[in-house]
Amino acid sequence: MNRKIRSRKHSRPAMSPLLRALTYSHASLESVTQAMLLRCYIALDAFRRGHGSRNLFLALGRTLLIAEELERLGHQAGALSEIESAQAALVHINAEERASAGWRVCDADYLPLSTALAVFSEQLSAASLNDIAEAQARMLEGLLGSERATRQVKELA
Repeated sequence: MNRKIRSRKHSRPAMSPLLRALTYSHASLESVTQAMLLRCYIALDAFRRGHGSRNLFLALGRTLLIAEELERLGHQAGALSEIESAQAALVHINAEERASAGWRVCDADYLPLSTALAVFSEQLSAASLNDIAEAQARMLEGLLGSERATRQVKELA
């Protein structure tokens, strides 16, 4: 009988499973947060150039609501005034669009929006994936709750 003896080489992984999981989860979190920020800055640039749209407007609005929830979770505490100023700027942009049928941002509204996006960037760099998911869930709860309330008011009228 011809038996081949195979020697097994026991190799140790370069990283422990825990370190590997932490590294990959942080890397994936960074790509997700960078994509979120990129969409926001693209939207702001489109408004700056006069090429905004309802979808970009809604995306910026949702982002500001997430930033507000992250602030409530303790990320960039004290930045609520910057976020609220940006929300007011969005209200102004919406009113201007209704008046002139154009999606654009003026200089006075650009500054609070860019400041709020800088706050959002800091929040994303400090927040865990769990905190970001919780902030998004709270934002959706708030939006769905306001839609239900609006429907109930219409039904009562």
